[in-house]
Amino acid sequence: MSAVCLHNGAVMTSFAAMDHCAVLVENGLIEDVFSEKRFEQKQFGSDVEIIDVQGAVIAPGFIDTHIHGFGGYGTDDRAAESIVEMSRLLCQYGVTAFNPTLYPIAGEAMVDAVRQIASAMGKEDGARIMGLHLEGPFLSPGKLGVQKPDTLRPVDIPFMERLWEASGGHIANMTVAPEIKGMRELALFCIKKGIVLQAGHTNAAYDNMVEGMQAGILHSTHLFNAMSKLEHRNPNAVGAVLIHPEMSCEIIADGFHVHPDVFKLLQRDKPNDKIVLVTDGLKPTEQKEGPFFANGEEVVFHDGAFHRKADDVIAGSGLTMIQGIKNLVSFGFSLEDAVKTAAFNPAQVLRYTHKGALIPGCDADITVFDKDFNIKTVLVGGSIKKNEF
Repeated sequence: MSAVCLHNGAVMTSFAAMDHCAVLVENGLIEDVFSEKRFEQKQFGSDVEIIDVQGAVIAPGFIDTHIHGFGGYGTDDRAAESIVEMSRLLCQYGVTAFNPTLYPIAGEAMVDAVRQIASAMGKEDGARIMGLHLEGPFLSPGKLGVQKPDTLRPVDIPFMERLWEASGGHIANMTVAPEIKGMRELALFCIKKGIVLQAGHTNAAYDNMVEGMQAGILHSTHLFNAMSKLEHRNPNAVGAVLIHPEMSCEIIADGFHVHPDVFKLLQRDKPNDKIVLVTDGLKPTEQKEGPFFANGEEVVFHDGAFHRKADDVIAGSGLTMIQGIKNLVSFGFSLEDAVKTAAFNPAQVLRYTHKGALIPGCDADITVFDKDFNIKTVLVGGSIKKNEF
């Protein structure tokens, strides 16, 4: 594999931001990060491709751990080919790794869907599939969102075992309601399998959340959305996430799912490394022509999000990760902290130890964007997938 050197950029390693620097990639890994002065002194072999990024930001590739679809393709299709196409399209928007996210499906059809989607792993031509995110089926009927009531079920360990086997051991994260009976047993099963559990679509009281934390549920799904609200006599799910610094949280930064000023509260109350930017993007995100569908129902886009056409319930976002970063900056985050929420933080929460940072030994997943947040260059595992310089 040939080597690549990106230079003349502002490098965000996830630990430091450095102007006028370069990143050298060899054999799919970050080989070195150094100053532009050192770049000028170096002698490179003919096998090194030199890319002048002209002052743009060189950042770790974005990792979207909660996304249902993109560009007319997605998990709704229950087909490996659709996930592979998602991979190709997402890469053009700076995403270098993602977790295809499934809504729950009634009966045994969910087992087959998991099998089909997991079979896309290893076939990607763009962003890498890190594992599957199951958004259910062990959720609260009181916080459905656009989930369908007949797809939910009580905790069922034998069914969970079938899902795990169908995935080939590639379920990475799972949204659950901590208050459901049998959740501790499920949590122990998931801990043994390395599945990250996250509280969401939950009507949990504060005590339920604390019990869930004790069982290892330390992450949360789209904070503030589809969960019991903060009250002064019962902090509930939202309060538990804000009160306990060990809890991490997804956040949808489209300015609609969560009011922009709430991000000031989030910055004040949560350690930055516990905030994970996600899109919760639906299949029609960036799709050019309708009609649009998600989870088997027609949706329309207005007021910054997709809504179910039948009753106007919010179905999900049309956000991209780069737009989310841009929005976070406009909401008061530093650019460095905004990039961390899209790269280093999801890598840490989901235990992807070699991703999310530009330091020697990490995977060479790199996204370069200019001052106007236009994606210019993308590398996945050191392979150039997009380059506009």
